[in-house]
Amino acid sequence: MRGAICRSNYPNLFLGLTGFLFLLFFGAHPGLLTAAETIRIGEVDPLSGHLAQHGTEIHQGILLAVEQANAKGGVAGRRLELISRDDQSKPVVALNQAQDLIIREKVVGLVGGYVDSLVGPVSELAARYQVPYVASASLQRGLTAKKNPYFFRISRLDGIVQPVCRFLVETFRARRAGILYLSTPGATEFADSLKSSLEQKGVSVPIQEKFRPGWPDFSMLLLKVNQAGVDILVSGGFFADNLIMVRQLQERPLGLKGFLAPWGVAYESFLRELGGAANGLFGTCAWNPGITWPGTEKMSKDFTDEFRKRFGEEPNSTSMHGYTSARAMLAAMASVLQGNGTLTGEAVSKALAGLDITLPMGRLAFDDHGDPRYYQNVVVQIQNQKMVVVYPAERATGKVDFSLAVH
Repeated sequence: MRGAICRSNYPNLFLGLTGFLFLLFFGAHPGLLTAAETIRIGEVDPLSGHLAQHGTEIHQGILLAVEQANAKGGVAGRRLELISRDDQSKPVVALNQAQDLIIREKVVGLVGGYVDSLVGPVSELAARYQVPYVASASLQRGLTAKKNPYFFRISRLDGIVQPVCRFLVETFRARRAGILYLSTPGATEFADSLKSSLEQKGVSVPIQEKFRPGWPDFSMLLLKVNQAGVDILVSGGFFADNLIMVRQLQERPLGLKGFLAPWGVAYESFLRELGGAANGLFGTCAWNPGITWPGTEKMSKDFTDEFRKRFGEEPNSTSMHGYTSARAMLAAMASVLQGNGTLTGEAVSKALAGLDITLPMGRLAFDDHGDPRYYQNVVVQIQNQKMVVVYPAERATGKVDFSLAVH
């Protein structure tokens, strides 16, 4: 990897024994062991399995943040080493990998994570060993309901539910909405929260049905949606789920006035897959190239340009979530070292708790539970195969095309 020391999952036995002997000899001669100045950061992400696409996107954002820091001399003059681990989209593997990073690799902090079933076990481990963990993508309210001083995350459920609810009520003027959602903790809470919020605003939700990860055929669920007679269908599924769902809706139109999916639609790769058939769909995002927090346009462009150069592809909201989590961890470490402190778990966690920085995704500061105070998504509609911000009004770059939405 360029600009960052980055190690993979499975060091072989020879290297392990060599490293042991090296440490045995040089441990008595700390002046010779210059690598002791290196700051180790652990990352656990789904780099294989059914969540590999989004896990890889998060990893790319984290890696770029570490490489950028090393290119500028590291953190307070100390070089960074990113140790990345694959949780294979499995909670037990995530737990084992995080434990190995903490106990054997002795990382100073943890970043990464996609979906709460993978993030949750790692957050508990972080508390047990007093190692700060900044999760890149986590929503389940229960993870921060009890104060865990070592767990922070850069996304929160209300930052998605409330914009979607207000858009459906104020702009779309929905009367009846249907919700299909993935049976993960975060997506389930999203569906329950959205239903409750919509009903409080007078919008009927006659159908709310869940499906399992990797669901191959939505025809029976879509039949139920048709029978419910809704104006708009909201999907709490991910990228692959929404591709299948939209294609099946095109094969058998239900007379919907709109389709909205917080996750999966607002991606360049999704637009490439569907082509013109994506036009009219609604999605949400916290960031995308050209969709950035007011005042961060140059910062956002610089990130986009560097990402394209480094990885040869477009960044997206998920890669920005990874980047933001790493930037938060690095900023906290810098704060500790610049104050002549020692990088203990307690010191870094306290620095994270007092953090207040502005990045392309917005202002980042954590509340007493480790949730981001200012996290907020915008609603976009695909028009001419481009993402157009249609809500909220103060950030809108265009207006809703209702004729496209029906299409």
